[in-house]
Amino acid sequence: MSMTDPIADYLTRLRNAADAKHKRVDIPASRLKRDITKILKDENYIQDYTIIEDNKQDIIRIALKYHNGQCVIKGLERISRPGLRKYSGNDSLPRVINGLGIAVISTSKGVMTDKQARQAGVGGEVICYIW
Repeated sequence: MSMTDPIADYLTRLRNAADAKHKRVDIPASRLKRDITKILKDENYIQDYTIIEDNKQDIIRIALKYHNGQCVIKGLERISRPGLRKYSGNDSLPRVINGLGIAVISTSKGVMTDKQARQAGVGGEVICYIW
């Protein structure tokens, strides 16, 4: 079965695991998903992640982070979709909840947060919001 939007599937798996209060979630890997997971780790939204290698498609195992019984990830929203791409220049990068959340941007210099893209002076495709 082919999947039309693997990033939306990634975000949905994270959202469902957080709502069900799972300790970890397994997600089929790709380079973009690995980059987004690294950003989640760097921004302290998840505890840790590991890449489980197999001979087909690798798996990303994400350990979710909880504080006082609530998941640290409050919301995930897909912005740019396969049917409607959203791009933003370096002067108009979005702010998520006045800087309390992050926007994940795919730029020519790699996948980064909105703050990193502002510092680098680059724009790109707005993949998702995380808060």
